Amino acid sequence: MAGFFRTGNLTSRVFDRQCFSPRPGATVNTVRQFYENLVPSYTIYDIECPDYSFRKFTDDGKYLVAFSRNHQDLIVYRPIWLTFSCNEECDSHDLPAKAKRFDSFFKQLYSISLASSNEYICKDFFLYVACHQYGLFATSTAQSNDSGASEGAIHGVPSVEKITFHLVRLEDGAILDEKAFRNDFINLAHSIGAYLYEDLLCIVSLRYQTIHILQIRDSGNLVEVRRIGAFCQEDDELYLHSHGQVAQGSSFLPGIKQRLLSFIFRKTWNEEPDQTLRVQHLKKKFYFHFQDYVDLIIWKVQFLDRHHLFIKFGSVDGGVSRSTDQNLAFFAVYNMETTEIVSLYQNSSEELYSLFETFYDHFHANPQNSLHGNFISSHSNNVHALDQLRTIKNKASSTSQFVRKMMSPLPYTCQSQSPSPYFDLSLFRYDEKLISAADRHRHCTEHPIKFISVKQPNVVKFKIKPGSDAGSSDGRAKRISSFLFHPFFPLALSIQQTYMQATVVNVHFRR
Repeated sequence: MAGFFRTGNLTSRVFDRQCFSPRPGATVNTVRQFYENLVPSYTIYDIECPDYSFRKFTDDGKYLVAFSRNHQDLIVYRPIWLTFSCNEECDSHDLPAKAKRFDSFFKQLYSISLASSNEYICKDFFLYVACHQYGLFATSTAQSNDSGASEGAIHGVPSVEKITFHLVRLEDGAILDEKAFRNDFINLAHSIGAYLYEDLLCIVSLRYQTIHILQIRDSGNLVEVRRIGAFCQEDDELYLHSHGQVAQGSSFLPGIKQRLLSFIFRKTWNEEPDQTLRVQHLKKKFYFHFQDYVDLIIWKVQFLDRHHLFIKFGSVDGGVSRSTDQNLAFFAVYNMETTEIVSLYQNSSEELYSLFETFYDHFHANPQNSLHGNFISSHSNNVHALDQLRTIKNKASSTSQFVRKMMSPLPYTCQSQSPSPYFDLSLFRYDEKLISAADRHRHCTEHPIKFISVKQPNVVKFKIKPGSDAGSSDGRAKRISSFLFHPFFPLALSIQQTYMQATVVNVHFRR
């Protein structure tokens, strides 16, 4: 048992698997060690393929999602494995010309028009409902920064005339339902404005500071089951109307803001046990900052489970800007059933960082039915990732700045990490500045990205090189790369985009 899977020979590992059993609960991690021998070691450079914007593989590996360049059409492919025959031993031959085409690896299932004439598909937005094989897509009209005043709207937040969410059955491309928001602003970049947990969908309206909770029914309908913002309980509005307390231009604070201020007040009140000093303490800690608390808006929201939301509050400027590292922010855990804020942390809180370091996987809230998503490497489930995090922490010049930097991505974007075993830090080492499981574009490098064996530190298992095989002729041109890894096949796409030049798509696979 001590020598289980120590050999690097694939055939020997198969025989070992027949003779030995892994420890209870370690079966999947043990099987994943086979990927040390099953690597995408062969590359087809600049493959002949349609001029589409390729988004990602679904987490179950059944579909590859792409969009047309005019952002009007949705194109869905099914991955197929390359097959060809030779009269002699195939390993000694170069691939035939037919095999070096995109349709040798992917079969197009359909292409459907998703956006109307004045709407465009948001190419960064896509969420996958694995239990039903539904895809959630978003289209929107152009953004307007000089939108007029509207009742309930936050000043300084831009407006979009129409934002539409489309629920599509990926098997056949049938559009099952749509949900439209008018004269609103939802952050669609990288799916920031929406979060999917099992059959529940959370959509954050930044402009009207409303959290919309929708349920995706088995029938394919998007049904709104709750709104959190101006009111928290379902009958709050009815109660206030019946008591004549809701009037035009009411000065009432939104319900969620009332909950926030009440929590801060009670927390500040309980911090000082001395009755004589309590009022002074409240003046200094609460009333002095009261307007700052009132001005806080909801930035991002995610599910922690079916009953709790993790909400990020901050200034208006931080809610619409890309960089939020230096902005003051607060994180609240909100119970949707009791409508109470359970806990509140500042973005420099070391207590929150301690929870983040120990229970990182809970901040991603992967559903239990996600077969591959539960094995994404993190510092709470992987000793190598934990060592990397602590090394960065020890090198930081300021603990407070380090904590702020680590807290800035929270709440995490839904389905933002690839479950591919080649990003498993217990199997491979790689330069995370150049490539990682995170769904983000990277600056391109002239040199191949090396994936090195963790067990054999001097052995390069495979390399991924975006762009053409000969390299770029113009070293000054800015090149951006993205990588799409299949969740379990030894198959990946590298996509290099250069300004005013054609996109270069490479296919990396095991031959």
